[in-house]
Amino acid sequence: MGFADKAKDFADKHDEQVDQGVEKAGDQVDQRTGNKHSDQIDKGVDAAQQRTGAGDTQQQ
Repeated sequence: MGFADKAKDFADKHDEQVDQGVEKAGDQVDQRTGNKHSDQIDKGVDAAQQRTGAGDTQQQ
């Protein structure tokens, strides 16, 4: 099993934790850019969360 397969397996089994990590990363990027690109960052975070595990578990 390669790294990509292990990462996908982890994301599938730990969807909520992965979604939380993606959300935190998005918040950090948003903060570091002075909240100038909040809408685009939120769209990217949502898209990433929908592609992990069973889907987006974070409610905004």
